[in-house]
Amino acid sequence: MRAYERLLRYVSYDTASDASSQTCPSTRKQLALAEALVDELLELGLADARVDENGYVYATLPANRDGQNVIGLIAHMDTVDVVPSANVQPAFVAYAGGPVTLKNGDVLTPERYPGLEARAGKTLIVTDGETLLGADDKAGVAEIMTAIETLVKNPSIPHGTVKVAFTPDEEIGRGADRFDVKGFGADFAYTVDGGDVGGIEFENFNAASAVYTIRGVSVHPGSAKGRMVNANSVACELCGLFPKDEVPERTEGYEGFFHLCDLRGSVELCVVHYIIRDHDRDRFEARKRLAAGIAAQINARYGEGTVELKLVDSYYNMRAIIEKHMDVIHRAEAAYRAVGVEPVHEPIRGGTDGSRLSFMGLPCPNLGTGGLNFHSRHELIAIEDLDVMSEMLVHLVTAE
Repeated sequence: MRAYERLLRYVSYDTASDASSQTCPSTRKQLALAEALVDELLELGLADARVDENGYVYATLPANRDGQNVIGLIAHMDTVDVVPSANVQPAFVAYAGGPVTLKNGDVLTPERYPGLEARAGKTLIVTDGETLLGADDKAGVAEIMTAIETLVKNPSIPHGTVKVAFTPDEEIGRGADRFDVKGFGADFAYTVDGGDVGGIEFENFNAASAVYTIRGVSVHPGSAKGRMVNANSVACELCGLFPKDEVPERTEGYEGFFHLCDLRGSVELCVVHYIIRDHDRDRFEARKRLAAGIAAQINARYGEGTVELKLVDSYYNMRAIIEKHMDVIHRAEAAYRAVGVEPVHEPIRGGTDGSRLSFMGLPCPNLGTGGLNFHSRHELIAIEDLDVMSEMLVHLVTAE
């Protein structure tokens, strides 16, 4: 079975995760895909395939040659919940270049979506414009499964032990929370969860969450002078103290930012949620100090206790770990070149399970899947890129 055929089957499962949930997995519906993947792995002959009590799928393809590394391949099953994710209706486009019109009339142009034109000559899988596709990261799941099938059906291809894992809740930052690194047993691993084919990512943001709780004083507006403290107004003032150009929509590459994710409240109580990002650890720490200083400024102005700040680190730049294991990167470079693709290194302007897993003792850079416009109704991926990545993974685990 080709990877795109698997992808079409997997996207029929609605697996959106839910950050408000306290369970693992955060949504029961992720388990439906997990159980289907276990069945498929068992059919392929991976006898230990299982889903654990937290919704993680694990399986082992035993080695057919001694002296090889134990290599892990990891992808996540969940999708974001910020875009409709149920009743996905994929469609094929024989792409010759220029704009692409979806079923609902939305038009995807190369100007708005850089990278689209580079897929000219390929067959795209797109949505109908009403839901996301779910290639993030069911494309990675499909590519890993297809690579495993290739190895199973071609026992003459020499390989070491291959460990497979499919995780829940990556999109809400919990994909590594209950990952059994010791039980997984890999020497190193790769997440297959990214953008263009050729991508090897081993630098990501350092990340923190800053939640400001602002307490105001509600008084009738007619007699409020000198007495009311409007928490909403204080929140606006607080937000105005952040650097105006250091935001996601005005930064790129290695540039860090402060991102206002959520602001909601009333006169008496307002909660403001920021995320803080920077690739450089020193600049990251400076950003956190600035965030704390803003809370102090507001309290100095309105009284101690007006603002409470909960500042929590989320993850760190995995480069600090991977640069000690560059052989893992060189292996991926060689596998790409074996399928005629020149590897590209780009920093991740986000996070990855691989970052946390690296700090948990499992060096784990990220590989592209071929997708474009993730987390969007305009998500797409090319059939040919799914094929190339499946072949690349075979070379990845069979290299000496």
